[in-house]
Amino acid sequence: MLSEEIYLAVENVTRRFGAFTAVEAVSFQARRGEFLCILGPSGCGKTTLLRMIAGLEGLDAGRVCIEGRDVSRLPVSKRNVGIVFQSYALFPNLTARQNIGYGLQSRGWPRDRIQQRVDELLDLVGLRGLGRQHPSRLSGGQQQRVALARALAVSPDLLLLDEPLSALDARVRAMLRVEIRQLQQRLGVTTIMVTHDQDEALTMADRILVIDGGRLVQEGTPRQIYDQPGTPFVARFIGAMNFIGDVCKVSEGIYRLGGTHLTVAPENGSRRLAAGTPVTIAIRPEDVILMPGAGAANVIDTRVVRMEYRGFQFRIDLKAPGTGAEVMLTADVPSEKVRRLNIREQMGLAVQLPMDRLRVYAGSGH
Repeated sequence: MLSEEIYLAVENVTRRFGAFTAVEAVSFQARRGEFLCILGPSGCGKTTLLRMIAGLEGLDAGRVCIEGRDVSRLPVSKRNVGIVFQSYALFPNLTARQNIGYGLQSRGWPRDRIQQRVDELLDLVGLRGLGRQHPSRLSGGQQQRVALARALAVSPDLLLLDEPLSALDARVRAMLRVEIRQLQQRLGVTTIMVTHDQDEALTMADRILVIDGGRLVQEGTPRQIYDQPGTPFVARFIGAMNFIGDVCKVSEGIYRLGGTHLTVAPENGSRRLAAGTPVTIAIRPEDVILMPGAGAANVIDTRVVRMEYRGFQFRIDLKAPGTGAEVMLTADVPSEKVRRLNIREQMGLAVQLPMDRLRVYAGSGH
């Protein structure tokens, strides 16, 4: 159970490099024990934001507060944070034990306490028996565990992770996602992780902060971000999304697509838009229903133009000429259903766009 206590408060922080603004007026809070993911594409400012929290990067405006104390001008050594860098930054000439204990030694801990703490951390990250190995003799996943143990050695109140899994292969990444999340929950340490990988953010975070062009464009739980993307950028960046343009609002909840009318749940559209406003309607590929039952709403006729086999599912491209517009849709369909319905290319197919799964965005150029 997360504490309601606000541990970290980032208030309108801005960082400029000459004429370029890397981070602009970003504000958010993290509760004690919360796991936040800062998610965005390369170059969006997410690592700069993390470095500002750590004290590795200066602020041009705003402030960072930890436990209500303004630490904006304090060095990293005064913030009680642990950091795991993308490259791990392990000392190649030191063993795993020596890497983990390095920060404790520099703080003047006695040797017996360092040995005890390192033993605890080797057990914690599953590296018992490998403490005498140098980084070059360890796998990427093992090096990542050493870096994590080193960051945890000083018992930080705030753990900062800068794309810690990006250098690993897919199978190891998936395994370590689970391990890191379970470890964080066990220790109860407030954690901020930077990533460009949507799967990492969706599976690991309590909340996600989506960054675009140095600005915070949406924050929320993984389910809120995925099911209710606030902008076309968020919808496109997190998961796959169909965008249907050349749509016009008729009245509240009713939209015209060529000769077809679509009904959208009011909470998924923009109540502020006037009738006649051009809009874009969006729907996730997994939400497109093939061969709906009689009487279903929002049914359009399509033709299968392409099928891509993905093992557990097919990605099916559909064309809907009957709408009077050049509408293309993609549907993600379980392989079992494709076999059962005998779906094949060039086949005519009625599909339903469920009203509660449609999203509406102002403008038609998405």
